[in-house]
Amino acid sequence: MTGQRLSTGVSGLDDILDGGLIHPRNVLIRGSPGSGKTIFGLHFLSAGIDAGETSLYVNMGEPQAYVEETADAFDLHTEEIHFHNISPTEEQFSERNSYSVFESAEVEQPDFIAELREKIDEIEPDRVLLDPITEFRHLTTDERQFRSGILGLLDYLKEIGAMGMLTSQAGGPIKDDDIQFLVDTVISLDVTSESRMVTVSKFRGSSFRRGDHFYDISTAGLEVWPELVPDTQKQAIDAEPLSSGVDELDELLYGGLDQGTITMLSGPTGVGKTTTGLQFLIQAALAGKQSVLFQFEEAEWTIRDRAKAIGLPLQAALESGELSIVEVSPDEYTVGEFEQLLREAVTDGTEVVMIDGSQGFQENLRGLADTTSALVRIGRFLRSASITTLLINEVHNITGDFQASEERTSNLADNIVFLRHVEYRGEMRKVIGTLKMRTSDFERSLRELEITADGIRVGEPLPQLRGILTGTPDWNEDAGGTDRDVADTDQV
Repeated sequence: MTGQRLSTGVSGLDDILDGGLIHPRNVLIRGSPGSGKTIFGLHFLSAGIDAGETSLYVNMGEPQAYVEETADAFDLHTEEIHFHNISPTEEQFSERNSYSVFESAEVEQPDFIAELREKIDEIEPDRVLLDPITEFRHLTTDERQFRSGILGLLDYLKEIGAMGMLTSQAGGPIKDDDIQFLVDTVISLDVTSESRMVTVSKFRGSSFRRGDHFYDISTAGLEVWPELVPDTQKQAIDAEPLSSGVDELDELLYGGLDQGTITMLSGPTGVGKTTTGLQFLIQAALAGKQSVLFQFEEAEWTIRDRAKAIGLPLQAALESGELSIVEVSPDEYTVGEFEQLLREAVTDGTEVVMIDGSQGFQENLRGLADTTSALVRIGRFLRSASITTLLINEVHNITGDFQASEERTSNLADNIVFLRHVEYRGEMRKVIGTLKMRTSDFERSLRELEITADGIRVGEPLPQLRGILTGTPDWNEDAGGTDRDVADTDQV
């Protein structure tokens, strides 16, 4: 049926194509050698077989045995795919008047064209793959003959109601601009040393997701991870703020973090950002909220040991089944794969996500061209899905000018909680404060933060401490309070 959507058979790509390919419009898959064009085409044919259709592979390049081995490796219905091999000579293709692949029967045509038509008429395929169509160029005498041949083939396939897919070797001296002009849909596969990207540049008769989308080829076949976009389905948001379980910290935030917001915990190394974030995450899990920690900075076992050393009930939260830790090792995932992990977490009902941290995010993911854009995209997706998000953000300057973020993502955060080292009478101390809360009021003062063997301690407000935001903090005795205010904290 004309206009019917057909699956490409490639996981994730149908979402990019707004539901799939449009029958019987044709499609060009273009890319450099090794990009996966043949595997893509085999997925397309296999999807047709799954739908009860007939699929024909017109082989113009690799030996059929190699193609069959490839299909077998990915369990893509090798036995049910019809194969037809074309090995025309230049003399056959350049015979006089052979300007169209399927012209009127009155015109004399090369033997291989007649054989292909007989094959198509014999099996009446619903899907046809010509791999690679650029082989036709080497067999024609001029560009006009090449274009006429391709156009005649596409018109014939549409006439019989067959969906045609062509592959094209693109890159370097090989050009396929003329083929792109002739087809209805153009999908490009781009390979770099770090990642693979798929881009739809043309899709007649339908909308589609623009931009570059990551893909990869594994033992499961070719899989595409669409770029994250804000979800239209939001989860219900709990009106009660997310508590840290530390009374003084909640007081600083006027009750806790509003759920469904993005909170940036910012500070230099060793100041307690991860520990503070874990305090919220564990509390959420123990309250029955499904939570996930995406750990870029440390191994899971170090997180467990650190939590145990300071009395955080991380083990209890993990055993409850409400908290899980996903360790993201260097070069293990592309940005697209990580975004897919987030998408799956949201689908599975996750309510709280912690990303630790921005530096590891930048260094560990493959194919990350722009850290800021990726974090902004991820943040908008999680916010639109009503996920409470904690982003651990490291700034490199331990002292000196104040910075909320080095990735220019502070505008993404609904809340910014900063932690800093300060010197007081020859001792290094830690303080915590709130720079911004978009959805509620907050305490403007600073408090001392201590991480002890008995847990996190947050002290009373410190009106004497001035100049944190200028980069040169000092202690003003005339502002009130006593020396013991800095260390006089309540244990939780």
